[in-house]
Amino acid sequence: MAFEPPRRLVRALGETAPEGDDWLEKLPRLAREAVERRELTVERVQLPGGRSSLVVLVRTADGTPAVLKLAPPRARPESERVALAHWGGLGAVQPLEPLSEGVEGVLLLERLHPDVSVRTLPEAKALLEAAGTLRRLWVDPPEDHVFETVAERTGRQAKAMRAGADAAPEVVPLVDAALSAREELLASPPERRLLHGTFRQSKVLAGDRMPWLAVGPDPVVGEHAFDLARLVRDRVEDLIAQPSGATTTRRRVRRLAESLEVDRDRLRGWTLFRAVESGVRARRVGRERDAELLLEFASWL
Repeated sequence: MAFEPPRRLVRALGETAPEGDDWLEKLPRLAREAVERRELTVERVQLPGGRSSLVVLVRTADGTPAVLKLAPPRARPESERVALAHWGGLGAVQPLEPLSEGVEGVLLLERLHPDVSVRTLPEAKALLEAAGTLRRLWVDPPEDHVFETVAERTGRQAKAMRAGADAAPEVVPLVDAALSAREELLASPPERRLLHGTFRQSKVLAGDRMPWLAVGPDPVVGEHAFDLARLVRDRVEDLIAQPSGATTTRRRVRRLAESLEVDRDRLRGWTLFRAVESGVRARRVGRERDAELLLEFASWL
């Protein structure tokens, strides 16, 4: 079978690829080798797929449905592997290979229902199910872990945000507010937990073992509010389209904070930072419509 990367993946990795990166060119060969090594039967490549990895629906030698996932080093697949092993299937998709037997950049995972995420539910129900899934992932990190911390990740992002503001003076007030919020939040984090890192409704898929399970973490260690912040802006295009979008956003912050026992001001602060960071990054790679939506959303906070 030919493993042609989906256009969505090619476009997304092309926006962030460092000079000389040839992972996409090697991907078909890497996929064939991964399939042959595990004696898998390929059903199909998942389309439109994700923005950071190739996902292939396969069956193992005994006929068990599974997912083969291949990701470039910059997507931190080894961190994902360690986090999934640590969660052990509680709230997240389960690895089908022991941690010691994994091959760098390749994950063999249990098959969920890839076309059914909580995003298919009515909004209120979707937020409820997503929040419940997220709560199960918030555990103490492994001893001697090598995950990034929130301070480290947002430190890198803060540098890029400042550079983006220098190139677009109109976003300076929002960037200043976001960076100020980050400094205040990092001064007194209330807990230090293993977080999903990139959690949103589309990252929660229907399963057979449990009704809903999280996929695609970019794990990081820090406080709960940082993880929950990305969920606040889910369906941002719908929020922007509503005349009461700003009010709905503030109500969502309050409800999510209360339901997961997170400080409302800390959730608002991390939501601001993450929205501005995403908006500035979208503008940097030419996704102007996304940038406009995200920065308008951030202005409501």
